[in-house]
Amino acid sequence: MAEVVIVDTPEAAGTLVARHIAARVRDEPAFTLGVATGSTPLPVYAALARERAAGLDLSGVTAFALDEYVGLPEDHPESYHSVIRREVTEPLGLDPARVHVPDGDAATIATAGERYEAALDAHGGVDLQLLGIGTDGHVGFNEPGSSLASLTRIKTLTATTRADNARFFDSPDEVPTHCITQGIGTILRAGHLVLLAFGSGKADAIATAVEGPITASVPGSCIQLHRHVTVVVDEAAAAGFERAEYYRWVYEHKPAWQGL
Repeated sequence: MAEVVIVDTPEAAGTLVARHIAARVRDEPAFTLGVATGSTPLPVYAALARERAAGLDLSGVTAFALDEYVGLPEDHPESYHSVIRREVTEPLGLDPARVHVPDGDAATIATAGERYEAALDAHGGVDLQLLGIGTDGHVGFNEPGSSLASLTRIKTLTATTRADNARFFDSPDEVPTHCITQGIGTILRAGHLVLLAFGSGKADAIATAVEGPITASVPGSCIQLHRHVTVVVDEAAAAGFERAEYYRWVYEHKPAWQGL
């Protein structure tokens, strides 16, 4: 089962995960990080920026993003090319040539999934993949019903996801209808999955993903198929767990050498 770590705040979660990534980078300067967008991973990026300010060299790190909207120009402020550049590449001092985001250009979208899979394979995959979870259980842009064996491909966003993301746009009508996303099968190839969830609004989704059945109806439940998963939640997001006290007990008694 996944390791579940319950912390007081999103900031504490960000510090915990960033320290683990920093330790991995010190051991493996050519570390490959799978990056996610949205508000959930921001505490991790902020804590990594503090690690960089304290001397951590991230210039050899390669990053692969989970997804991108279809049809937004790369320089649109809410394209994930722009978001990753703004929230990850520049604050962490990554080499832009090592940062990869799926191609959302509508003119070449028919082959974008195959090209991204080829790039991942040629590089050797992702060492640690950061993930968030939607209120409907989606991970990346793998909406409910997505195949658990799916690869990078085009998806149509649900009304729920478009509504959740509307806060980033001037109008809900501006949220694209289509996206390109790493598939669940792609995500499961990463060496280590770190799934983050914060706030009471994510409590049902994360509890179902961790403790419920494995089902395409809850794409986040795919984590149960992976050999190395760490779920990091704040107290509010932990409210739906049936086994919260057991998770606390396990983490309190975990050998320090194991890391995350």
